[in-house]
Amino acid sequence: MAKASSVLQSTLLPAYSPLYKLRNQSFTLSFPPLPVSRCRPGIHCSVSAGETTRRSVEEAPDISWGCEIDSLENATSLQNWLSDSGLPPQKMSIDRVDIGERGLVASQNLRKGEKLLFVPPSLVISADSEWTNPEAGEVMKRYDVPDWPLLATYLISEASLQKNSRWFNYISALPRQPYSLLYWTRTELDMYLEASQIRERAIERITNVVGTYEDLRSRIFSKHPHLFPKEVFNDETFKWSFGILFSRLVRLPSMDGRFALVPWADMLNHNCEVETFLDYDKSSKGVVFTTDRPYQPGEQVFISYGNKSNGELLLSYGFVPREGTNPSDSVELALSLRKTDECYKEKLDALKKHGLSTPQCFPVRITGWPMELMAYAYLVVSPPDMRNSFEEMAKAASNKTSTKNDLKYPEIEEEALQYILDSCETSISKYSRFLKESGSMDLDITSPKQLNRKAFLKQLAVDLSTSERRILYRAQYILRRRLRDIRSGELKALRLFSGLRNFFK
Repeated sequence: MAKASSVLQSTLLPAYSPLYKLRNQSFTLSFPPLPVSRCRPGIHCSVSAGETTRRSVEEAPDISWGCEIDSLENATSLQNWLSDSGLPPQKMSIDRVDIGERGLVASQNLRKGEKLLFVPPSLVISADSEWTNPEAGEVMKRYDVPDWPLLATYLISEASLQKNSRWFNYISALPRQPYSLLYWTRTELDMYLEASQIRERAIERITNVVGTYEDLRSRIFSKHPHLFPKEVFNDETFKWSFGILFSRLVRLPSMDGRFALVPWADMLNHNCEVETFLDYDKSSKGVVFTTDRPYQPGEQVFISYGNKSNGELLLSYGFVPREGTNPSDSVELALSLRKTDECYKEKLDALKKHGLSTPQCFPVRITGWPMELMAYAYLVVSPPDMRNSFEEMAKAASNKTSTKNDLKYPEIEEEALQYILDSCETSISKYSRFLKESGSMDLDITSPKQLNRKAFLKQLAVDLSTSERRILYRAQYILRRRLRDIRSGELKALRLFSGLRNFFK
């Protein structure tokens, strides 16, 4: 299913770690913003981590439910069950697409602007869904567990009941190993993603998932072992359930922003050029999306993620789009204060006051970088006699000021640009070193199945590193040109004129 909307970005979860309360105790989660709808890789992917599912049985988690990602048998059973349960006749059918995975393809001509799916609320899984084991559900709700861990526990509970659960056919059609960096080992993250900031985010996500399970185990599961036995509710099954949520959970704005899993809709794949998303349609009383282009019979139907970089797609969905095909691609550039700066503590205090740190990451796109990055660079290079401006710079870097677009310090602009260029080139050298060494990287694997898995993970990392380095090369080019213009004097005259104008004002 698809993952985001460029129109409804205001519905996303907050970017910073929310603090929830589990009864009267703090319950900390740090999950990323959740777009309005979610998707998995489609024909615009270079390689998918899902390929490793079929090739790495030895490393698959001990999960007794779900299926191989390309299973049409389970998916067909799902479609039949949905139809029997109230899903209207569909103009799409499920089939293998692209590299052997599943997707929804048009079974007849589809017009641009046509509404599809119409999944009724009764077939949507949310925090309000009825538990087959009502006692377990009551315990979870009594502790005021927030939606994400509640839904993760709900999925495991329903999956463990097999055919006794209403959702048996849906869960049977879910991948046994979801697309996710949750299944990468720490060694693999360190080896393959050493150059990318996505490595840190993946480690943070894995830590959060493990921490969430440990919280639930110590505060709830251990007190109710007859409802939450460890052989069912453990770190492996939570890794699976959170993998499903990261890759399938959607927020439906027209249902009061409710988080939901939408069976059948989550078979839709992603195309970077599509701009349509899921939502609840009050007139038809179903979850729908509207096509933004026509489709011919047999053609795969897509939905969009929205503004997601290749790194973010890999993080949640386990794939990297082909280089240059994702207009929303970006790379995170880390900037840091200089510890040798005599104003280091003052600058650090200003950053902390506005929720920033050192190092701090900022997105760089092929089209440029945000003003927040420039404000941070101004702060880094500003001399002691500009300490009265530290607060203004830190505030602008945090996106908490309405005047940041006018923030300019001509007297230190050259030094700030040079600092950004140095940071870019340091990052470029890391990517280049990894890409050079990846060709001769010793996988040190004897099992053919494990060898295939390692080879695919390495290819994902190569694709990500190539796309992120491409953006940095573009930033390097722009920065060098701007510095050349400044140093050649073409802009100095403009600065002089501006200074005189300000003086006479």
